[in-house]
Amino acid sequence: MSVGSILTADHFINTFCADSHYRQGLCCKMAREYDIFMESEKRWFCHVDDDNYVNVPALVGFLQQYNHSDNWYLGRPSISHPMEVLDRANPGQKLAFWFATGGAGFCISRGLADKMVPHAGGGRIMTTGDIIRLPDDCTVGYIINHLLKVPLTKIKEFHSHLEGLHRIPQHQLSDQLTLSYFNSNVIDVKGYSHENDPTRFKTVHCHLYPYLSQCVDMPRW
Repeated sequence: MSVGSILTADHFINTFCADSHYRQGLCCKMAREYDIFMESEKRWFCHVDDDNYVNVPALVGFLQQYNHSDNWYLGRPSISHPMEVLDRANPGQKLAFWFATGGAGFCISRGLADKMVPHAGGGRIMTTGDIIRLPDDCTVGYIINHLLKVPLTKIKEFHSHLEGLHRIPQHQLSDQLTLSYFNSNVIDVKGYSHENDPTRFKTVHCHLYPYLSQCVDMPRW
């Protein structure tokens, strides 16, 4: 077993997609994520960006409230209104839909993921993204909310850096499902210094798991 497979518990998958933050590369990676999920027997497909912290026990408990066989699109939008794009099938007209931002994370039930296959399976997320010319999370929202007419269920415990993260009370940390950061927009939590923990994720992790050996040196108040 290679060192890489030891560190990632064989969860690391090379998508062979472009190493970029442009639409084609993002949609390629999302398409690969979706196809790998469809090959599995998992009940939920959850996507989070690589700069997010995921409170795994809270997320697992949260998802148990929902029937994975039903149509569930759970997440948080990054804008206060539906996304509008040109309707390329009807020149001069627009269409609107809600999408959950990958910057906060979102989850899709198995029942809904199955219905997405004609528009998303076999790499077709890339094709759909090319049609509407929008990135990965917008494309997923377009498929679900516009094409399949399934609503986005907005979950306030998903958090992106587009909100004021300092407003999240420290005593409610264990209830939050995902956290993000960007520069100085971070959760206000006491623990390690900002120099040693600029994202605050190490501090958050040690508040949730204070018994871990790597947390014994965290300052306490």
